[in-house]
Amino acid sequence: MKSVDELITDILRREGGFSNYANDRGGATKFGVTQKTLSAWLGRPVSVDEVRNMEEATAREIYERDYYTGPRIDTLPEQIRPLVFDCAVNHGPRQAIKFVQRVINLAGFGPVSVDGALGPKTREAANLAQSEMGPLFNDAILEERRNFYRLIVARDPSQEVFLKGWLARADEFDMGSVL
Repeated sequence: MKSVDELITDILRREGGFSNYANDRGGATKFGVTQKTLSAWLGRPVSVDEVRNMEEATAREIYERDYYTGPRIDTLPEQIRPLVFDCAVNHGPRQAIKFVQRVINLAGFGPVSVDGALGPKTREAANLAQSEMGPLFNDAILEERRNFYRLIVARDPSQEVFLKGWLARADEFDMGSVL
């Protein structure tokens, strides 16, 4: 299993360097860290230049604390951690955990509340789902993610420009199960 440092390295590769696209609702980002996220991390508003000049070490600290250990993604079954962690970075930790919770319920391992909080019931159900479903559990979560991307575009067609890249990113986590 990959360490958190290796998982973060993978995320940094996917996120790339500085960007500030007009249609990107995240605004100015570097290593996937938005201006809003960096402002929250530093406890003050930051400029676009501060985002541009942010060090990789800062992004790594933010990802580990706010997207991995803080929301307790590190307590999920090892097999789904890379996907759920990447979802947390891309969609926010609460949404990533909701993907897991919806699959748990749809697969009959619940009921758990679809609230985006990773508590003992969700963790226990996720472990059971993983042991019973194997790679299919990962791929069912992945399908939730793909559907989420499609909903974004359905609600806001200006986001369609990003859909191909989003789906390609998601495809990196496909374990090839037959859904």
